[in-house]
Amino acid sequence: MSDFIQEFTFNPFSENTFVVWNGDNECVIIDPGMSNRYEQQELVAFLDANDLTPIALINTHCHIDHVLGNAFVFDKWGLKPIMHLDAMQTLLMATRSAEMFGINYDPSPQPARFLNDGDFFALGDLQFQVLLVPGHAPGHIALYLEKSGVVFAGDVLFNGSVGRTDLPGCDAKQLVHSIQEKMYALPDETVVYCGHGPATTIGQEKKSNPFVRPGFSVLL
Repeated sequence: MSDFIQEFTFNPFSENTFVVWNGDNECVIIDPGMSNRYEQQELVAFLDANDLTPIALINTHCHIDHVLGNAFVFDKWGLKPIMHLDAMQTLLMATRSAEMFGINYDPSPQPARFLNDGDFFALGDLQFQVLLVPGHAPGHIALYLEKSGVVFAGDVLFNGSVGRTDLPGCDAKQLVHSIQEKMYALPDETVVYCGHGPATTIGQEKKSNPFVRPGFSVLL
């Protein structure tokens, strides 16, 4: 784990929430998945202990496990989510999804603004490049920090796996294209922080991911 990134694993889906900060102690919260007050307290305790001030909330996509903490972040720090416009259709389904899984969910506030493919989001000296990588979910984005050599991939690419494609709005061919054209185009040494499970690297996945190899799909 880089010294400016903190990972938390929250909620029944073991979703990874990330806090990324700059030299001015400003931070962005990526995919807040807190599902109860203990997880909320864990996040707040870390921010307080490190004197970090949240200035943005970014959702890579809006499946229920990645937005469970949106309302808390808004109530605590006044931050509305930032996402891709196409992710709105999934966000609007979040209440129904929570009911289906039997999870308590305070509805997310409406987005503050939308990000597009190729946009840059600045956190002081950190420049997140937005990569549109749909397939697992509409409007799914990854956040690439070129100078730091890291990418926050959400649920597109995992260590030895890829995002599922059997949910509403999923598209297997689109996911393969996103991985091959966007993720695998990054330098091999790029560290991939995933929405579930351990981190990996682009080079490792290009070499051994059993689902998508450079240039062709295996099982999707």
